[in-house]
Amino acid sequence: MNIKGQALYAQMQSMATQARSVSAEMKPVNQLAEINPSQSEFSTLFKDALKTVNNVQVAAGELRSRVEMGDPNVSLVQAMIAAQKSSLAFEATVQVRNKMVEAYKDIMSMPV
Repeated sequence: MNIKGQALYAQMQSMATQARSVSAEMKPVNQLAEINPSQSEFSTLFKDALKTVNNVQVAAGELRSRVEMGDPNVSLVQAMIAAQKSSLAFEATVQVRNKMVEAYKDIMSMPV
């Protein structure tokens, strides 16, 4: 249930550096159909990030349920912190999704 913000930020920075280093050459149409390894790595990274957010939300829900049931091993503070982490992770995910949709719209509106 530990969100590693610094590790996520470092990973995003390395991905940005890799994206900047890619040449801007246009590829022939037949090469566009091939699966790009970096594309599959991005999809794997994105799926893993979504799974992590889901796990944080599930853990927060479990802690909340345990507090509601009166479990003496779980404090209200732990449940509230888990709920805030869950909320923050979800908000970050929504922001990433919004940026991706915005980038997609920008790309689709470019003249060919």
